[in-house]
Amino acid sequence: MNKTLLSAALIAGFGIAAFAPQTARADGTITFTGKVVANTCSFNVNSSGSANGTVALPVAFTSALAASGAVTGKTPFTIVVSGCDSKLTSVQELFSGSNLMADGNLQNTAATNNVEVQLLNGTTNSPINLNTGANSPVGTLSGGGVTLNYAAQYYATGVSTSGLVNTSVTYTTSYL
Repeated sequence: MNKTLLSAALIAGFGIAAFAPQTARADGTITFTGKVVANTCSFNVNSSGSANGTVALPVAFTSALAASGAVTGKTPFTIVVSGCDSKLTSVQELFSGSNLMADGNLQNTAATNNVEVQLLNGTTNSPINLNTGANSPVGTLSGGGVTLNYAAQYYATGVSTSGLVNTSVTYTTSYL
């Protein structure tokens, strides 16, 4: 009987040990950092006095947009960011909306005339891919503000035809 009791006790002890947590070697450490700031920034699009604005592109001739990839009518505009919390160091505008095309340009919602609107980084003149944010300028805040420079232009997706151009995009600020 003692042998049976001893055997049962040993089996139970080994069973419990099998379920005990195993000591593992640590492979690394992850540190999390962050920043909490007041949402104090204000925005002024193209000197409109508000966060909303209109950029009027010039009249363009179809002959200037006669082939896919042709551009014309480059028009500069700005987004002035001001009054930001002093703990913020830089900002970037990211674009979204229902008018974004697969090529990263804006769909012309007024006509089907093989014309899109393309946004450019106003400092480098590089096209901004609105789907990915590639080439969107990053502005370093100084005194809580910065002016972000952009441009917009017509972009041909084929031989353009006459018609109106109208589109819009929403921007969201990424605080870096």
